[in-house]
Amino acid sequence: MAQDLSEKDLLKMEVEQLKKEVKNTRIPISKAGKEIKEYVEAQAGNDPFLKGIPEDKNPFKEKGPTFNALLLLLRASWLELAWSRTP
Repeated sequence: MAQDLSEKDLLKMEVEQLKKEVKNTRIPISKAGKEIKEYVEAQAGNDPFLKGIPEDKNPFKEKGPTFNALLLLLRASWLELAWSRTP
C-alpha cells in the first residue's frame, strides 16, 4: 500500500501521525516507573509465576508418565530388539 503512494502522500501521513502523537499526555519516566513498580508489587500476590499454582487446580498437570520417560522406554525396547537380532 505504501509503495503506491507518492512521497508527498507519505509525508502527509507522517505529519498526521505526529499530530496524533503530540496530543498524548506525557509523564516523566521517574513517575511512570514508580507507578509501574507499585502496580507490579500490588499484583504480585495474584501472580501464578511468583506464587505457583496449586497442584489440584493446575490444568496442565501431567496425568501420566512424562514424555521423556516414554521415550526412554521406547528406546530401551528398540535397543533390546536390535540386540536380540544381532548375529
